[in-house]
Amino acid sequence: MANKEALRELQQRLADRLQKVRQQAPTRNWLAVEMAGHGFLLPLDQAGEIFPLGAVQTVPHSQPWFLGVANLRGQLHGVVDLSGFLGLSRRTPRLPTEPQARDAGRLIAFNQGLQVNACLLVDRLLGLRQAGAMHPTERGRSAPHFVVQELADTQGRVWYELDLAALASDEAFLKIDA
Repeated sequence: MANKEALRELQQRLADRLQKVRQQAPTRNWLAVEMAGHGFLLPLDQAGEIFPLGAVQTVPHSQPWFLGVANLRGQLHGVVDLSGFLGLSRRTPRLPTEPQARDAGRLIAFNQGLQVNACLLVDRLLGLRQAGAMHPTERGRSAPHFVVQELADTQGRVWYELDLAALASDEAFLKIDA
């Protein structure tokens, strides 16, 4: 008899917790990265696994920002130099055959739910950011449709939130041939 009452109390506490979670506004969490000195926020629900920059097989006659393909956990992924795609810099990424390969950047795969076998080369990982630590700012210039918003943190650094699903469906992103 006591077990039934304890079970009912547990069920009621769980139901109360679920109700509280449903009533709270969903929080946004991002992976903060840096490219060409600019801060970008990648939604955690759209970003996938993070990999060190490994061997990349180049693809002839492709866009300068399309570095080639890499084998990530047994699957081929297109490797996109995101700063090059965004026109931020014309840097030449150091490929892993060079001695400074550890500092060559990181690859961030798209979340499997997006069904995109591609990854983005970023210069640096800067950790996680939460919506509570950011506030929207006015956009200083026009931005592509996949740049959702411009935010600033408590230190005043400007961040650009990217919608990776919109990026993956962008016409220019889909056109890898030169």
